[in-house]
Amino acid sequence: MQSKQIETKVKAASAAAFLGSTGLLAILAAVQDNARLLSAMPDSVSPFVLALVPTAITFVSGWAAKHTPRI
Repeated sequence: MQSKQIETKVKAASAAAFLGSTGLLAILAAVQDNARLLSAMPDSVSPFVLALVPTAITFVSGWAAKHTPRI
């Protein structure tokens, strides 16, 4: 059975999801604890806005990565 190669797009999006969910979320948690930085948003909206940051990073990295050439 032939093993299939993992596409570059999948690798890039997976790496971005990991980095976005670890280090970046720690930074976003610190930002969320500083009420002045999020004061313009209602309390019920800020968690969703903060969750969009790692999601956007994952999307952009997957979109920007090149396709793996198929033989």
